[in-house]
Amino acid sequence: MKNSTKSVAKPTLEMWFEFGSNYSYLSVMRIEELARKSGVSVVWKPFLLGPIFKYLGWDSSPFVLQSNKGKYMWRDMARQAEKYGLKFNQPSEFPRLATLPMRVAILGAEQPWIGAFCKNVMVQNWVDDLDINTTDMVLQALTGVVPNPGLIIDHAQSDVNKLRLREQTEEARNRGIFGGPTFFAGEEMFWGNDRLEDAIECARTVPVG
Repeated sequence: MKNSTKSVAKPTLEMWFEFGSNYSYLSVMRIEELARKSGVSVVWKPFLLGPIFKYLGWDSSPFVLQSNKGKYMWRDMARQAEKYGLKFNQPSEFPRLATLPMRVAILGAEQPWIGAFCKNVMVQNWVDDLDINTTDMVLQALTGVVPNPGLIIDHAQSDVNKLRLREQTEEARNRGIFGGPTFFAGEEMFWGNDRLEDAIECARTVPVG
C-alpha cells in the first residue's frame, strides 16, 4: 500500500512595496527570514507609489512635502538600519524613480528569484546611492539571480507587463493603500516596517484554504 502525503498549505502574507520607498527597504531586507521562521509564505506585491500620492493630492512624497517629517524620517532610518544590522546611506535623490525595476519585480513576483532581485535593487538605492531606473543597474541586480537577465528585461518592458503594473497599482489604491510597505494578512492591513512582525503573527492565525 502506497503512502500518500498531503502538502499542507502555508499561511501567506502579502507585502506591497516600492523600491523608492524608504521603509520598504527595511522590510524587503528582513521579511523572507522572519516569514520563514514563522512558517509564512510571502506574496510579493510591487506597486507604484507615485500614482497613489497623486490620487491623495500630493505631487511628491510626504517626507519631501513636510520638511520636519522628512528630517525625522532620515534620522529614524539611520537608527532602524543600525537596529537591524543593515547598511544605510541617505540617497542623493529622493524619491528615486524606479519604473524599470518595478516592472521586473511584477514580472517575477511569483518566481523564486524575486527576493534576491528585490534585495539587490534596494541595496543599489539605499546603500550604494545608484540610479536604479537604468538598464545597466537592473542588469546588475539580475546578474547571478536569473540565467538570462537581458531576456527578463525585454519581457518586463512588454505592453502586457506594463499594464500589469498599472493594474496592480490601481488595485493598491482600491484596497486603501496609502504608503509602503503595506501588509495584508487576509483582509487585515498593516502599514509600515514597524508592523512587519505584527503582520506575520497575524498571518499565522488566518485560516488557510
